[in-house]
Amino acid sequence: MTLSCMIVDDEPLAVKLLESFVAKTPELKLLGSFTDSVEAINAIKDQKPNLLFLDIQMPDLNGMELAHMIPSETRIIFTTAFKEYAFESYEVKALDFLLKPIRYNKFMVAIDKAREWFTAQLGQVPTNNDQTSGPGPSAQSVFLKVDGEYRQVALPQILYVCGMKDYVMFYLEDVRKPLITHLTMKSVEDMLPPQQFMRVNRSYIVALDKIRKVDRNDCIYIGDEIIHVTDAFKESFNQFLQSKFPGGK
Repeated sequence: MTLSCMIVDDEPLAVKLLESFVAKTPELKLLGSFTDSVEAINAIKDQKPNLLFLDIQMPDLNGMELAHMIPSETRIIFTTAFKEYAFESYEVKALDFLLKPIRYNKFMVAIDKAREWFTAQLGQVPTNNDQTSGPGPSAQSVFLKVDGEYRQVALPQILYVCGMKDYVMFYLEDVRKPLITHLTMKSVEDMLPPQQFMRVNRSYIVALDKIRKVDRNDCIYIGDEIIHVTDAFKESFNQFLQSKFPGGK
């Protein structure tokens, strides 16, 4: 399983360190390194690496700005000395956030997370020619790393997903305990087909066809759980309800 990658950091020593980490990691293939973020963007768009190791504070075009310009199939691992960017990083396709000075063991934790994400996304790592950014129309399952092994989970079996920091819990029909895996809610949201699943608050994604009822307080009844639809997600959820019940809830 090989992931292609690029490095963008305006500090040459930081680039050299990451290059050395990539060189001793067999599952990574380096496509290029850049100290100029403006120069990097064309190469990223052209070669579409699976992973981008990206600094944040850079002249001309900073990492957050560049993150909004990359191809949809590229995922980011931020590398920065400023931990205050950690929360914002997860809003722009980031799989992980590495604080400088970066140690190889922390680097490998991020690589493991990236490998899990791509495995869960497609069941295999996409090639550079694969333009798919999510499950294809025929995808009927996802792969999750649970307790050190990969589990294939059929999409129709999923009731809802609950986020808890860097972990998520998949609740399945007729299964008492959830499957816990090391992913972000954003990664899961990208992984699951939007026709079947919807995020209804910061911590929950629900299977739309498993909803038993929605009460007047915008609470969803699904499985044994009652999940509140918060204001940030209410418009898209109401649109779904309108499509099922024209004329209102």
